[in-house]
Amino acid sequence: MKYNKIFEPIKINKTEFKNRLVVSAMVTSYCNEDGTPTERFIAYHEEKAKGGWGIICTEDYTIAPNVGGFKKLPGLWDDHLIEPHKELTERVHKQGGKIVAQIYHAGRETTTEIAGAQPVGPSPIKEPSLPEIPRELTIDEIAVIVKQYAECARRVKETGFDGVEIHGAHGYLIGAFISPLSNKRTDEYGGSLEGRAKFPLEVVAAVRNAVGPDYPIFFRMSANEYVDGGFSLQEAKLYAQLLEEAGVDCIHCSQGIYVSCHTIQPPSIIPEGYYAENAAALKEVVNIPVITVGKYTEPMMVETVLRTGKADLVTMARASLADPHLPNKVKEGRIEDIIRCIGCVQGCLGDQLTGVRCMVNPRTGKEYCYKQEQAKVKKRIVVIGGGVSGCEFAIGAAERGHEVSIYEKADRLGGQWLVASMPPGKTAFTTFPIWQKKRLADLGVEIHLNTVLQPDDIAAFEPDVVILATGSKPIVPRIEGVSNANVVTAHDILSGKVNIGQNVVIIGGGLVGAETADYMAQNGCNVTIIEMLSGIALEGEHNPTYYLLDRLEKQKVKTYVNSAVTEIGEGFIRFKENGELHTLENIDQVVLAVGVKSDNALEKHLNGSKYRVISIGDAKEVAEGYHDIQTAYDLAQRI
Repeated sequence: MKYNKIFEPIKINKTEFKNRLVVSAMVTSYCNEDGTPTERFIAYHEEKAKGGWGIICTEDYTIAPNVGGFKKLPGLWDDHLIEPHKELTERVHKQGGKIVAQIYHAGRETTTEIAGAQPVGPSPIKEPSLPEIPRELTIDEIAVIVKQYAECARRVKETGFDGVEIHGAHGYLIGAFISPLSNKRTDEYGGSLEGRAKFPLEVVAAVRNAVGPDYPIFFRMSANEYVDGGFSLQEAKLYAQLLEEAGVDCIHCSQGIYVSCHTIQPPSIIPEGYYAENAAALKEVVNIPVITVGKYTEPMMVETVLRTGKADLVTMARASLADPHLPNKVKEGRIEDIIRCIGCVQGCLGDQLTGVRCMVNPRTGKEYCYKQEQAKVKKRIVVIGGGVSGCEFAIGAAERGHEVSIYEKADRLGGQWLVASMPPGKTAFTTFPIWQKKRLADLGVEIHLNTVLQPDDIAAFEPDVVILATGSKPIVPRIEGVSNANVVTAHDILSGKVNIGQNVVIIGGGLVGAETADYMAQNGCNVTIIEMLSGIALEGEHNPTYYLLDRLEKQKVKTYVNSAVTEIGEGFIRFKENGELHTLENIDQVVLAVGVKSDNALEKHLNGSKYRVISIGDAKEVAEGYHDIQTAYDLAQRI
């Protein structure tokens, strides 16, 4: 496919942007608590400028102290903050990029602990997912906040940003005013759509007055909050027209609020471009450009959305975390070199408090310290195990000039990652080992499949370093009857090693057990989960888990929590639920999903060797894939 539409320039107000690819605001937590930028914050955006994005939008610049939803946000609430942030805009411009600053007030979507002050809102109605009731703003306070938005926008322009984005989405203060869910005021700022829009429109007017007629103003809005009683698409179409009339130059069409955050960052189960119709609906009623957002990872989908006129620009925020150089790779025809977002939300959402990262790109967020310098002493390195941890280490080490070989006992690379890709909605996970294989080949890493090494074999290679990436193996609990022929592991099921039964009990309701239940139920099985803890998939990230639990309910998967299996028999299983004994009959298969343990038997045979031996990934300590990949690449930078 030719990507002509993606790389067609677009003019927003008087400013031209070189292509239609947008990096939207994402909380990084890279700044200092006083609102000043760090080198990490600047380098992160600078890398995206190098990668060729048309518009880079920063996360929430706070318009005042004590109004943020996170502690380490950038700020432009005072003139003294202008100079520190100028280095950001200058370095982005030096790389040929254009950058827009998003400005916001969190409103009720924060806490006293985070913001240092009681949350505020249009009405004293708490956000369903947060603990505090906000204080209702007075009319005088609203006027002060409008002025703060305007002053912040002035500073944005003086700092050298190429535009300002007013954050009116996701239930933050402006979004809370427009929403009938959170605005129950009986003065001029409430009631009808015109009343609820009064505060947002005053903000737009004040910002326009502060930045002048030629400066681009973007406005991010939730076209649908996906909550009963919330803001709907029909009202959003009217609202968009009011925003255009007030002076907005571009609408950034998002969706959701905190309680429906699964729509803000859709996980892998949600199809590409799922929310494009919302943007298309707004485009029908306004004459200004509209940006669509909501899980875009494939350039082909982006090009198609643009060609069909559903939107004028497309946000690929998480895709930019996975590969900040995606635009350049598309433009150069190197599609196969793109590291694709897999929709796991483990690094981008799950790691926000310590700094946003990416499961499949350990360099994200470490641009400031990963200089990819060649090793001073080149080493011969043997990696035993070709799962994603072993491969990621090999990539990092080979990038630094080491001579690396991988030895894998199976007939393909990927290890348990391939098994993890089998449940519904996780096909995108397969793109990562595909990329790793391409990258390993480009770096000249030798790969030996169907190969089991013994200590003498390893010694014959005369390596300097041996990396044990032998992964993990399923735990078999001590339960009467666990060795029966009808007892298998979740790994056996997902890898296709055994046929699946009809009436199945899965022992273990963690993420693996729940996803295996989803997989088996989709294949027509009657599935029951027995879990010792108080809930199912408790360790899973919120957004994908929301959809997973919904599917289990729709597929009528039975669950017993606070329960422990005591016996597995021929055709039955016994367990105690809160101490009460139960028996399930007509069970033809039992699936073990109670966790895994390190498979590091080779390590003890290599102790005392002349070469250095290092265990990584699950072979060292069982952890989630995100941690294993990160630590493997980190180690490669130190070898």
